[in-house]
Amino acid sequence: QVQLVESGGGLVQAGGSLRLSCAASGNIALINAMGWWRRAPGSQDEMVGVIEIDGRIRLAESVKGRFTISGNNRKGTVTLSMNDLKPEDTAVYYCVANGAFGFWGQGTQVTVSS
Repeated sequence: QVQLVESGGGLVQAGGSLRLSCAASGNIALINAMGWWRRAPGSQDEMVGVIEIDGRIRLAESVKGRFTISGNNRKGTVTLSMNDLKPEDTAVYYCVANGAFGFWGQGTQVTVSS
């Protein structure tokens, strides 16, 4: 099993920045991809950014140019740096390992006020 713990998040005005961090524990050797998903009220879960096992990075079109993702899957760490935040970025952000059917953290709230 893998446990994921997020930190960061909070309330910020539109145009502001936040950084989310995630650290994995447990059987880190099981991790082949790490990233962030988000869940907004009334919306489906959305993949925000992922670092694949080969180091490739995927970002949602809605955040390209504003968010960056970095980390080390072998060490079980991943960070999401969010700039130029918009109200539509408001959601609970989850650290996820191995995709939607893998391991999820408890989530951290990000609220962007207009």
